[in-house]
Amino acid sequence: MNPSLSIARSELILGGQKSGKSRRAEGLARDWLAQAPQHRALLIATGQAHDDEMRERIARHRRERAERVPGLATLEEPRELADAIARHGAAHTLIVVDCLTLWLTHWLMPPEEHTRQEQTPPAGWPAPAAPLLEAVRQSPGPVVLVGNEIGLGVIPMGREVRAFVDALGSLNQQVAGVCERVTLMAAGLPLFLKNPS
Repeated sequence: MNPSLSIARSELILGGQKSGKSRRAEGLARDWLAQAPQHRALLIATGQAHDDEMRERIARHRRERAERVPGLATLEEPRELADAIARHGAAHTLIVVDCLTLWLTHWLMPPEEHTRQEQTPPAGWPAPAAPLLEAVRQSPGPVVLVGNEIGLGVIPMGREVRAFVDALGSLNQQVAGVCERVTLMAAGLPLFLKNPS
């Protein structure tokens, strides 16, 4: 096994767009499935299709993922990550969450139709973070979380976007604090920021 793909109890994979984050997570799932016949792998997808471009993007990702990691099952869960991890976690199951950034978007900037369906506005940040962190800590099997590092560019002009960048930076720090390994991806290459000793 490639040492850069050794499987930690929990791993946060950060990076920019097209940096290789999801490919690394898929590689970990593929290696996990190859280790033992009883091993299972589940991708919890947080993306939702709100326009034609996103629908095509999701469909393409599904097709490509099925070719690269045929044994990787998929569950779509845009908001209730902690419950999904707790419900599907098992010692023989590796869970991939892709991605935390879209999950946070659903909480902080929910689509209009989601807001209309609820009697009360969605719970504000950081209410959902604590259960997620606890679910990662308590999961009996490995958990791999994918997220974007978006705080390296220019400071956004709008108040809402600045608040989102701040919230995502805070979320990344909190998740990094509970994960055994933290990996930063750039140009498809991993840089280990935190590694099990």
